[in-house]
Amino acid sequence: MPAADGAEIVLDSTGTGPGIVVVHGGGVTIEMYRRLASRFTMHLYNRRGRADAAARAEPYDGEQDIGDLATLLTHTGACNVIGHSGGGFIALRAAARRLPISRLALYDPAVQINGLSPAGWLPAAQQSARTGDIARATALTSAGINTHSAASRLPLGLQVAICRLFIRTPIGRTMGELLPTSLDESALIHWHDGPPERWSGIDAEVLLAYGADGPPYYPPIIEALARVMPHARTLTVPRAGHDALNRAPRHLTDALAEFFTAPVTSAPPDA
Repeated sequence: MPAADGAEIVLDSTGTGPGIVVVHGGGVTIEMYRRLASRFTMHLYNRRGRADAAARAEPYDGEQDIGDLATLLTHTGACNVIGHSGGGFIALRAAARRLPISRLALYDPAVQINGLSPAGWLPAAQQSARTGDIARATALTSAGINTHSAASRLPLGLQVAICRLFIRTPIGRTMGELLPTSLDESALIHWHDGPPERWSGIDAEVLLAYGADGPPYYPPIIEALARVMPHARTLTVPRAGHDALNRAPRHLTDALAEFFTAPVTSAPPDA
């Protein structure tokens, strides 16, 4: 289908149940989210600059991502959205602009609230990526984001060696190729740092979820967002890390199914 700027959006709709548009995370493609189709009709698409998606405009400002989501909501007729990690940031911005989203589920949304998530790692990772040292950039990014991981406390040289092996695997190769794109998105997220009240105008019903075994900065971010959103609820997912949405464990998909099938009690946003 054509996007607002004429680029082609490749839509992959699969599964049965409530229709949901998935806004995927930064360093991956839609292939990581297919397990969700066991419970829902998933409208999957690769965001700009990834796999079969059109090239992304530079400098990156996220506007094409928001425009593409608007196109998909209109085309599919869906009013349900899942946003994961960096995709959660895009979905939040779209909801704040009152796109026709009735229910929004965010899992570990990469939103910067009053400096709660670490940002000091980003300049060095960007510099390594610019010089083509993807293994070092990957190590710096992983340690900077996964502050709870024992691997993040290893000597940097050892982390780089591990990442050099990781990027030879299929998933590691994909993440390595997409890392410069992901770092641009991280920079945009941190540039949008601010108080949670900037998101208080979102009228959609929102499920704010985080993994109990994931990075420790997501719970306070979730709590800050929940305090200001009029129709938000929170969910702690036990035995779950940042990649739980990709793995789609039963206790998470059950919670999502309950959220997306419950009657909508909030007023729908303006079209």
